[in-house]
Amino acid sequence: MRVVFVGTPEFSAEILEHLIRNDGRIVGVVTQPDKPKGRGRRLAPPPVKVVAQMYGIPFLQPESINRPECLEFLKTLDPDLILVVSYGKILGEKVLNLPKLGCYNVHPSLLPKYRGASPIHRALENGEEKTGVTIYRMVKELDAGPVALQVEVPIDPFETHDQLERKLLEVSKSLVLEFVSKIENGNVVLREQDHSAASYAPLIKKEDLMIDFARDAVSVKDKIRAYDSKPGASCVLNGQLVKLFGASAVDSSGDEPGLVHQITKEGAWVGTGKGKVLVKKILFPGKRVMSFWDAKNGGLIKEGEILT
Repeated sequence: MRVVFVGTPEFSAEILEHLIRNDGRIVGVVTQPDKPKGRGRRLAPPPVKVVAQMYGIPFLQPESINRPECLEFLKTLDPDLILVVSYGKILGEKVLNLPKLGCYNVHPSLLPKYRGASPIHRALENGEEKTGVTIYRMVKELDAGPVALQVEVPIDPFETHDQLERKLLEVSKSLVLEFVSKIENGNVVLREQDHSAASYAPLIKKEDLMIDFARDAVSVKDKIRAYDSKPGASCVLNGQLVKLFGASAVDSSGDEPGLVHQITKEGAWVGTGKGKVLVKKILFPGKRVMSFWDAKNGGLIKEGEILT
């Protein structure tokens, strides 16, 4: 069987390398173009390209996978299957109809819940107790195709985005290998999604990152961990935008939204509309992420101040 892999970030790259090392039948790769990165704004290759180069696999970096030159590239590879993992762009009908067995996507949620670009962030932000990984056949509508395989994954109460993403990545690696084996042997049974139960996880906007301390402590904790470590949940202290990380405990007392009650080596207890939350670290503009204890000793914050 001939498989073309389509993806871009580190999440995709690790799955690609896992497939290559376990004979995943990869004959070609499509990824996004190099993009400026860092202070020097030098062009940097996407992680998927780096893996393709490392293993000598033919690759293409079109502005759009739907361009004629990319369609020709795909036709020369003659894929039985196109496997998509966090590519970041829409596949048109010509691409979807090209491989003999179809195009399949690996999506980090329990579809039909959290269709869209940010399923891990949104599941954490909404305080979900479980999520998962779904492999489904792609159709024109976003994340709406029939499901081939699905695995449920529990979410721990204080698990951060980075921790949950790593957990889902490890599940995805195993699931993708199982899927490739099943489809090669004709053992994939598709199940239609319940479209009436669909929910969406849109792209993250700056306003989504702002913490509303008027909400209860659990909601504030969920907001902070959903964007830990990148891009970081935000609030305002003395007129400057700061970011908070490491929400590690909640308490039922202290209903004073945004009030910094106490700062210890364990973190800062910050009031909410109902209870308070313990936050370990803070990021000030132009500085590194530091503990609240170091920020207090450096004169950057003190008890009694308000985060808004």
